[in-house]
Amino acid sequence: MTRDLIGYGGAWPDLTWPGGHKLAVSVVVNVEEGAEQQVLDGDPVSERIGEVLSVVPEGKPDPGQAQIFAYGTRAGAWRMADALRRHQVPATLFACGRAAERAGPVLRMLARDGHETACHGWLWRPHADYDSPEAEAVDLDRADVAIAAATGDVPRGFFCRGAESPWTRSLLAERGYLYTSNGFDDDLPYRDGSGLIVVPYALDANDMKFFHPNGFVRASDMVDYVTDALDVLEAEAARGMPRLLNIGFHLRIVGRPGRFKAFEQVLAELDRRRDRLWLARRIEIAEVFDRACPA
Repeated sequence: MTRDLIGYGGAWPDLTWPGGHKLAVSVVVNVEEGAEQQVLDGDPVSERIGEVLSVVPEGKPDPGQAQIFAYGTRAGAWRMADALRRHQVPATLFACGRAAERAGPVLRMLARDGHETACHGWLWRPHADYDSPEAEAVDLDRADVAIAAATGDVPRGFFCRGAESPWTRSLLAERGYLYTSNGFDDDLPYRDGSGLIVVPYALDANDMKFFHPNGFVRASDMVDYVTDALDVLEAEAARGMPRLLNIGFHLRIVGRPGRFKAFEQVLAELDRRRDRLWLARRIEIAEVFDRACPA
């Protein structure tokens, strides 16, 4: 793989988002609960990242960690769905297949509200660890079936934890996917040699930083960070530069009361700036880019 360290090289494409806007904002809600690895579910190990780093020995069941994840679909999802409705913000759901299979009513409820569902793999795991394209293809197909059963729609977008395998993008292209989001290297979509559009994602304006050292502590930390990002990108957009801002959330993280204000206040800030930006699902971002910047 040859790394592209230049990208657009400062010569941004002639791209204007719907409504005459230069700044698009994508809100992502990750639906991973039930798809994290758990010995309780027959997986070889249990996920260690949660409210605290698990101290349960590797290979032993960890019901506490499993319950921390379950909070997201039992409680957090409903709180967050209500806020999305009140602020009328569209979202893309990065949903794992096993989560869709096990928590179908949650995904169905969110899909009924008009949010797009993208595939987040079968399990919440890196696709880089697949040993063969055949094994990865089996799990992609399982995830597609589970998501379609829960939402009524086959996903056209993809994002996996960590990194893709050498074969992921070709497998996605064969299955009719339009975009992947395993790109962290730009403020705009771009095309990949596989034929897919890369709608880049970001891990900075992301509530996972509540779970990492030197990250967000109070809800206001994330709100301030997102507000600063909006200010910078709005100023660049006002100078004619097209931009995309990604904001990522998780049911089990900002679904908790002590962090929920981060979600609520970010949505309120987006609502307040609505006339200055385009709030869109990622599938729409990919489609607009596809038309505006043909291969």
